[in-house]
Amino acid sequence: MSSGATPSVRARLVLCVIDGALLGLFMSSVGVFAALMYAPESPVLRLFPGELARRALMGLAMGLTAIGLIYSPLGGRSGAHMNPAVTIAYVRLGRIRPALAAGYIAGQLALGTLGVVAIGLVVGPWFTDAPVRYAPTVPGKFGVAAAFAAELAMTFTLMLILLIVSNTKRLAAYTPVFAGLMVFLYITIEAPVSGMSINPARTLASAIASGEFSAIWVYLTAPVLGMLAAAELYTRLPRLPAVHCCKLNHLRHEACVHCGCDGPIDFGAHASPSRNEPTNGGKQP
Repeated sequence: MSSGATPSVRARLVLCVIDGALLGLFMSSVGVFAALMYAPESPVLRLFPGELARRALMGLAMGLTAIGLIYSPLGGRSGAHMNPAVTIAYVRLGRIRPALAAGYIAGQLALGTLGVVAIGLVVGPWFTDAPVRYAPTVPGKFGVAAAFAAELAMTFTLMLILLIVSNTKRLAAYTPVFAGLMVFLYITIEAPVSGMSINPARTLASAIASGEFSAIWVYLTAPVLGMLAAAELYTRLPRLPAVHCCKLNHLRHEACVHCGCDGPIDFGAHASPSRNEPTNGGKQP
């Protein structure tokens, strides 16, 4: 299989900053739309008094934000993980070097938090005061166990779908759409159970800004375990395509530092892996 050349230190740093900046932008969008949907002064609250309607609008806004960021030139360059759990799953699959993955995670944590703080300064009390208060993710009325189970199930399903879609030639270009659709559905349907995090960096960003650390362990562990379980299952299911690359957007016409393809993935160049071993024999590309 083709493998990417080892990027320079500068190139690695740029990728880490880009991936973190994408989460920072996503969190800024969270701040704006959470304030619009839930701040007592917002006219949206009067126009849409029903909780389900506002969750659907919030889900639509966040789903479209995710799609836009993944399809963006920056998303095409870094791969648009925006989530430590996604990055860790691709380490398990041998699609991203551990050192680069550590940089991605550091960027996600730092710039995701910066995005929350920055939008708090811009939006002000609508976002920083109760009931929004930096949009933390906390267990709902069903309790901590239900929140953990929900986060585990959501991340397992999301990662499995992303792996199937991104590695199927006729569907790969629509991976961002599938990701955004899942975000929309999760926020609309599941948010009352766990607050809908699916992302340790997203939860930590709001927790650091708000000081709300209720059951933080749920959001640090369940997404990682869920996505790792999906990655493990994927390697063991027969007749599934090889895991070609860790990027969720592989449409840029330039050599990929992760898999080496010059532009869109050359599906024919990637051999099918053993279903009992990490892709590429467990070696880093």
